[in-house]
Amino acid sequence: MLTWLAELSPYFSPLNIFRYITFRTGGATATGLLFVFLFGPWTISMLRLKQGKGQPIREDGPASHLLTKRGTPTMGGLMILAGVLVSTLLWANLANHYVWVVLFVTVGFGAIGFYDDFLKVTKQSHKGFSGRSRLALEALIAALACMAISYMGTPGLANKLALPFSKDLIFNLGWFYVVFGAFVVVGAGNAVNITDGLDGLAIVPVMIAAGTFGFIAYLAGNAVFANYLQIHFVPGTGELAVICGALMGAGLGFLWFNAPPAQIFMGDTGSLALGGLLGTIAVAAKHEIVLAIVGGLFVLEIFSVIIQVTSFKLTGKRVFKMAPIHHHFEQLGWTEPQVVIRFWIVSVVLALIGLATLKLR
Repeated sequence: MLTWLAELSPYFSPLNIFRYITFRTGGATATGLLFVFLFGPWTISMLRLKQGKGQPIREDGPASHLLTKRGTPTMGGLMILAGVLVSTLLWANLANHYVWVVLFVTVGFGAIGFYDDFLKVTKQSHKGFSGRSRLALEALIAALACMAISYMGTPGLANKLALPFSKDLIFNLGWFYVVFGAFVVVGAGNAVNITDGLDGLAIVPVMIAAGTFGFIAYLAGNAVFANYLQIHFVPGTGELAVICGALMGAGLGFLWFNAPPAQIFMGDTGSLALGGLLGTIAVAAKHEIVLAIVGGLFVLEIFSVIIQVTSFKLTGKRVFKMAPIHHHFEQLGWTEPQVVIRFWIVSVVLALIGLATLKLR
């Protein structure tokens, strides 16, 4: 919205700053943070009033959660999504098609998560939306987004998978790329969703991944930097840094209320949407594999569930004391803050490894 000021910059030199993605990213970060700070308390009060008993707690989860987390309202993702949307619409270049594709996935996944949270709260059961129906809707939204990205992509890169470490490692997947891209987006959404099980656990790794991919998208969208780093130049993706900045700001604001003991939970409303957002940006910037590195914590969380379920069905034995894996460490005697902060540290290390792939070429 504010990009119209950039058109006046030739006549008013101080307005040149609005032409820079970096400045607008900073503005989006500050706006998202301020928005959630201002409207967070009202949102929490409203959700607590509407939900009554709050989010239902898993009976088969850690026993301590039944006492410490019962009655806490959910759907806190609404705070984050509102902050991201307002900041993006205010600071991003709305003529950029990638911006709208990412917002489409974010809002679509957020709506699915909201409906799932609504069913859980109204039924007072941790079983919400049908798993198959939910995945089908997610896949449809993700496929449409990936088709749009393929259509908008540079002819030499559309429908191609780029591998890290070498600019020459690129595979033409044809229209199967849409299926692969949709898998990345849906997988990212559900991986973040699985991770959101402890106070503050999911939002900080999401912010770390957003900061990392904001940087990657900015570099990939700049011909000079992309050529220097020997990464693929994807025109237009630099604008996605503004969305990442908005997410970081809104996420910081949410963490203020989600820090232990949490006043509100993110819920599927936020976790699905934020994971889908990250996945879509990774697909647009041609760094899908790097997302698996930067978001390695999310990958670990979702694979711990897959391994646990598969092992129990095949052998009747469990690999972990409890899944997802953050509960396994709780069962080993780690306190909740220990699990959360140590997982944050792992996320920082993985983000640095992901960034290192940009120069190891």
